[in-house]
Amino acid sequence: MKPLVILTGPTAVGKTDLSIKLAKKINGEIISADSMQVYKGMNIGSAKITEEEKCGVKHYLIDVLDPTEDFNVSLFKEMALEAMDEIYKKNMIPIITGGTGFYIQALLYDVDFNESDGEDTYLREKLTKEAIEKGPDFLFERLKKIDPESAEIIHKNNIKRVIRAIEFYEQTGTKISDHNKEQYENESPYNFSYFVLTDDRDKIYERINKRVDIMLEKGLVKEVETLKNNGLSMNNISMQGLGYKEILAYLDGDITLDEAVEIIKRDTRHFAKRQLTWFRREKHVTFIDKSKFKSDDEILMFMAEELKAKKII
Repeated sequence: MKPLVILTGPTAVGKTDLSIKLAKKINGEIISADSMQVYKGMNIGSAKITEEEKCGVKHYLIDVLDPTEDFNVSLFKEMALEAMDEIYKKNMIPIITGGTGFYIQALLYDVDFNESDGEDTYLREKLTKEAIEKGPDFLFERLKKIDPESAEIIHKNNIKRVIRAIEFYEQTGTKISDHNKEQYENESPYNFSYFVLTDDRDKIYERINKRVDIMLEKGLVKEVETLKNNGLSMNNISMQGLGYKEILAYLDGDITLDEAVEIIKRDTRHFAKRQLTWFRREKHVTFIDKSKFKSDDEILMFMAEELKAKKII
């Protein structure tokens, strides 16, 4: 089986720096499992890695789509598999890095999430209209009644996934969470290590708050204003990302800037919590608590021992 390394964890835990060091240590290249960094021109709000920060390590699935394009789990799988083939041809090791556990799982276990099969255009349009007219809370409450397991891991503002889960239930009479559980039993075709980086919760929350403040200083409002002037709106999947939809609401005069910032911080903290909930449910995962290590070098040594034991390196 081909080798594969995954390094993930909640937002702002420090995945980026560690992934660069890991790639240099094990002769790897990095594939981003981030639903926002894939978009061009969305740099500040997505905390996108800079060329300087890459330190010469090649990254895939960053700056490859226009913000007008939709990005979903099926497209991620397709693009990630192409990147992995390229990396394997160089006799290097692909490292999947990012916080979207849904994407990672689809790739690792070749999960079929039925993203496009059997779609009901009429039903989707009806649900979309309800979301616009009655707000995301209305649809989310419906999802909680029919599929509480999905409601635990899907944010209410992720309207596309909320609609897809409701749509799946209406079409099949089966909860999409039950369908996905069956898929989770797939065996991975890879010889893999799945590392989840964690830290003290208060430290993560503190870094999240600081990161949002830095985004504002770097010009997040201007970035969103530019995207808006280019015709982007909440109708675009890209603009539903954390940090973008809140600033867009401020620019539209719906909330103040202070309110937007507080909502971003609060919802990002909630997002980090949901990420950890997801990763704890995954199988064959190695958790790495940063608070129990003195440095990144110690963490790298720990990771290298597992990778050697699994004959990945």
